[in-house]
Amino acid sequence: MSPMPQYFLTVPHDSAEEPTMESMAAADPAELEALVAAVNDLNADLAAAGALVHAGGLMPPSTAVTVDASGEVPVRTNAPFVEAPAYVGGFWILDVADEDAAVSWAERASAVLGSRIEVRAVQ
Repeated sequence: MSPMPQYFLTVPHDSAEEPTMESMAAADPAELEALVAAVNDLNADLAAAGALVHAGGLMPPSTAVTVDASGEVPVRTNAPFVEAPAYVGGFWILDVADEDAAVSWAERASAVLGSRIEVRAVQ
């Protein structure tokens, strides 16, 4: 029996502007609590369906370290590997039967987050 394919679902942030302490303090706590509860429910349903491999949020790009060890001496740069007008803020890795199943979960995630979700197969 071959293993089910895996899919990588990403949550894009449509702005390069990163959250700050001020912007986080300005967020409505009740809305944030409801969002966290909805994501937790989604994750619980993914786990119950046997589809969830891993999920998580990502720190902003300004916290990235890029490593290039392709030359004689490894180079570490305290910055993302590319400057971009948007960034990935979170992800899910799913084990599901096919792309249609992954897209169905992505539709639910999109509704929960009020955001686009990108679905890509893992090679």
